[in-house]
Amino acid sequence: MRMGVIISSNDAETCWNALRYANFCVGQKDEVKIFLMGKGVECQSISTDKFNTVEQAKKFLQSGGKMLACGTCIKSRDQEETEMCPINTMKDMYEIIKESDKVVTF
Repeated sequence: MRMGVIISSNDAETCWNALRYANFCVGQKDEVKIFLMGKGVECQSISTDKFNTVEQAKKFLQSGGKMLACGTCIKSRDQEETEMCPINTMKDMYEIIKESDKVVTF
């Protein structure tokens, strides 16, 4: 199955759970793409010991998952592009939604 995950929250627990879910889906042999938008592009900076979003994101990327992020949202926060937050566009989010069998949002 092809799964799309859209994260638009900067709540550490919510992002952590979204990433854990994406990792679970990859473990089920699903093709998973995450799109970060709005506050979701802050996922690296909100990581805590209890809700380690960076650890979950690294696991996701190392397992073959793909992360994309809204360039406008990144730039509006004066952030730089990173491996976990590569600059993309709304067209990329559209493509994820269009090609996915299921899409979940957090």
